[in-house]
Amino acid sequence: MTLFKAPIDDILFALSVTGDQSTIVRHDFDAEITSEILNHFARFAEDVIAPIDEPGDQEGCKIENGRVKMPSGFREAYEAYVEQGWPSISLPEEFGGQNAPESVCGAISEILAGACHSFQMVTGLAPAAARLIAQFGTDNQRLNWLPKLASGSHLATMCLTEPQAGSDLSDIRTVATENTDGTWTLHGEKIFISGGDQDLSQGILHLVLARTGIREEGVRGLTLFLCPSHDENTGRNKVHVTRIEEKMGLHASPTCQLTFDGAHAVPVGEIGKGLMCMFTMMNHARLDVALQGVAHASRAHHIARSYATERKQGRDRRTGQLVSIDQHYDVARMLGRQDMLAMTGRMMVYKTFALMQADTHADLVEFLTPICKSFCTDAGVEAAQIGIQVLGGYGYLREYRVEQTLRDARICQIYEGTNGIQALTLASRLTRHKDCASTKAFAEFIRGLIASSDNGTGTAADLLDYWLQMTSQIIASDTPQQFAHDYMQISAATYGMALWTHLINQSSSPRSARFEKCFDLAREWGQSTLACCKARETFA
Repeated sequence: MTLFKAPIDDILFALSVTGDQSTIVRHDFDAEITSEILNHFARFAEDVIAPIDEPGDQEGCKIENGRVKMPSGFREAYEAYVEQGWPSISLPEEFGGQNAPESVCGAISEILAGACHSFQMVTGLAPAAARLIAQFGTDNQRLNWLPKLASGSHLATMCLTEPQAGSDLSDIRTVATENTDGTWTLHGEKIFISGGDQDLSQGILHLVLARTGIREEGVRGLTLFLCPSHDENTGRNKVHVTRIEEKMGLHASPTCQLTFDGAHAVPVGEIGKGLMCMFTMMNHARLDVALQGVAHASRAHHIARSYATERKQGRDRRTGQLVSIDQHYDVARMLGRQDMLAMTGRMMVYKTFALMQADTHADLVEFLTPICKSFCTDAGVEAAQIGIQVLGGYGYLREYRVEQTLRDARICQIYEGTNGIQALTLASRLTRHKDCASTKAFAEFIRGLIASSDNGTGTAADLLDYWLQMTSQIIASDTPQQFAHDYMQISAATYGMALWTHLINQSSSPRSARFEKCFDLAREWGQSTLACCKARETFA
């Protein structure tokens, strides 16, 4: 078994080449402080969180007396997580938080997902819930809930999906009823709720999307509610776990079916504007999922590289000596591909976080978010598949745990909006909204990244030219959905290749053999994506 080792050097490198240092400093987090915090968390994740991952996967969660019981060791790990103050890292200081910038919080999330994705799933929605309450909540809601989320006494869930309403939220049937005394109660059923119940925190804050208007109003009749697991007056709120799903992976993360049987709740944000509020939380969650994909890609590469450098198989043709399998061309090719996928995805997400922190690039960030979610989660699955192939028969066994990496990574392509829906969003709504503001911002952004290139006719420029051509076709088309898959692929390749081009042409950036190889493989990926899209266009 290859023990988890946080890729701290790669994370710090990605932050340094993609971040806006002036924005970080405004949060009182300079490079030295960031490095110190992330190194400290890396040690904590390696020593406390990573050891519960494999036994948690094997033991799983169970329901006892109507409550979810987490696997052995998870409660103690959570107590240590709270004791060290990690739940508060992203929250405002006035509510007990540390006000860390988005990029630092993202790095912590990546490390946590790599150590134990299941633990990160249960704890990871609390910061997003806090952001939502800080933006849309009343003063009383902020004063009541943000300190609880910062202290770790409460964790949070996001309750959207219902049996008949998955990606199409317009068919939500959970109903919120306003009582004569002005209070609200919820009736309905939600499924696929990560951490819907657990025995780690004292309480849980459910963010529930429910119908306050008639069904014919679709998403315009939906409102977001804060529904605590416990009611201050009556004890346990009327929220019940009816089952835990049996899943392919993430066995230590309880995916619950919940019923709301007259549960007390309060609206957050405007009545009928619930989806707008929820998307604030979901956009952060999608970047978080992108980092889960990066974490799996990095973990798969670490396992495969460690195995390949130790495994002796075959002989050197010149000396006749046994060689490690990383010396064989095909294995080296696969290891390089894994490394490129992880590093490209990491730079994509941290650059997007840097733009988000600047708070002046909303249209661009909205366009980059589905690209990050789609590319990085595809990368996580591909890297895990490659890892199994590098290990051969051992990869198919539990012993080296790369098979768990694949099982856990696979859900990332599905939840928080499937990758197909991300592609459809990119090719339909985001190409047209606000007079094409997002596509214009993306084009200007990419031009800025590749402006320093020594070769103006390079792969990045070719990708941008084709992306501009496809964007014009989509805007002129009545059926943008036909372009969705290729548009996502070409957009991701354009973004990723532009970042590598910018990096490789910065005189201050290290030109190590490893990064030169990643750049070459990224260029190969970009050229291949461009050729495939052109070929499909020819045969369309």
